[in-house]
Amino acid sequence: MTQHTEGMPAPQFEGTDQNGNKVKLSSFAGKKVVLYFYPKDDTPGCTAEACSLRDNYNDLLKKGFVVLGVSPDSVASHGKFATKYELPFPLISDTDKKIMTSYGAYGEKSMYGKKVTGVIRTTFIIDEKGVIEKVIKKVDTKEHAPQIFKLYGNV
Repeated sequence: MTQHTEGMPAPQFEGTDQNGNKVKLSSFAGKKVVLYFYPKDDTPGCTAEACSLRDNYNDLLKKGFVVLGVSPDSVASHGKFATKYELPFPLISDTDKKIMTSYGAYGEKSMYGKKVTGVIRTTFIIDEKGVIEKVIKKVDTKEHAPQIFKLYGNV
């Protein structure tokens, strides 16, 4: 599993969001991208994370960020999740785990003291030129947007 770190080019990808739209990383050249990987739609931690980004979405946009979520859930699952919580950003379905694997966000992890294989909750901030600028490995699900703002000195 490749560990992508700050300063490395972000792996390019294309996926389908909750509305059936094709989403490509290259479409966001010239903008900062908050690319967050999460395990499962409509679970407590993932919902808290998505809602933190939703509640701060306008501030993220004002600061030049776009938000993209990725999980192994289906397009239909993403559609229900996005509708239920009024999520204004694309949620990309990665059922084959290619995007997550390319970013090192899928693999072995420790959960409740046991080794399991699954989604490694991680957020990548990708700069306007497609380079990974920040990697958040210890995501604060309830305060994820403020966590991002703090990285940039914007509390």
